[in-house]
Amino acid sequence: MRQSARIDGDFVVFLIGMRINRFRALRKWLPVIRAMVPMIKELRADPAHGLLGFESFFNGRTTLMVQYWRSTDHLLAYAKNREATHWPAWKRFFREAYRSEAVGVWHETYTVSGYETVYVNMPPFGLGRAGELVPTTKLGDRSAERLAVRN
Repeated sequence: MRQSARIDGDFVVFLIGMRINRFRALRKWLPVIRAMVPMIKELRADPAHGLLGFESFFNGRTTLMVQYWRSTDHLLAYAKNREATHWPAWKRFFREAYRSEAVGVWHETYTVSGYETVYVNMPPFGLGRAGELVPTTKLGDRSAERLAVRN
């Protein structure tokens, strides 16, 4: 079965991850990995934060989390919220790991107003899990048609 994702309005794709530069410096990079779990729990517990969904990947020394947010305002509000889990974790990273270079962190933010997706024989995944999966026949059978419907 072919499906496509549908999500109302613009949204944000936020890529975030880390890279272990020195495997033996476990005390520097393990807390960085562990810090993400409470943040995700906090975000999932309250949809008002604006996190729509996420997927996580680990490839050797590098992690990648793809997050879907309702808006950049939601994302930035969470990042700057001193009462939320992110703020103390970010401060702890700078205090304990930043200068060691044992672990690197990165992120990229994309505001999305047009998109195209296709999922063939897939369970809900990525934007299809963050939004709604619909048969491709409802949005056009070809990628170009699905893009034209949204733009």
